Amino acid sequence: MELTDQERALLREIQRDSTLPVAELAQRAGMAQSTAWRRLQDFEARGIIRGRVTLLDAAKVDAGFCIFANITLADHSEDSVTAFESLVQRHAEIMECHKLTGGADYVLKIRTRDVVEYENFMTHNLLRYPFVRGVSSSVSLKELKSTTELPL
Repeated sequence: MELTDQERALLREIQRDSTLPVAELAQRAGMAQSTAWRRLQDFEARGIIRGRVTLLDAAKVDAGFCIFANITLADHSEDSVTAFESLVQRHAEIMECHKLTGGADYVLKIRTRDVVEYENFMTHNLLRYPFVRGVSSSVSLKELKSTTELPL
């Protein structure tokens, strides 16, 4: 999709702070308030803006333990893939799921309170299903960068 410089600026600003009034967003993007409002309505209608959220500090809400789990499926049948994707959607601990090329089939970003909670989650949720062949976990020692802003 082709975006004007002003539209890109508007989208950058709303990514940074979606609580800003339209007047402030418009001013920062260099456009009239009515134009900014129409663009935002259009972006929402077209699914470019999927939602507006509040970002929480994971450590302050007991979800500071971050794990990246590489998942290998037992097979790639439609039933196995569908069952795995359903499992992913059911668990709030799974923050992200990406299908991969290479050795693993998927990588999950999982957040829990601590290693004990992760071990319980892995044992009772990931490893109990026959469609999961294996899990290889890596613990994040330090988060150097985390953003939800797309580069525009």
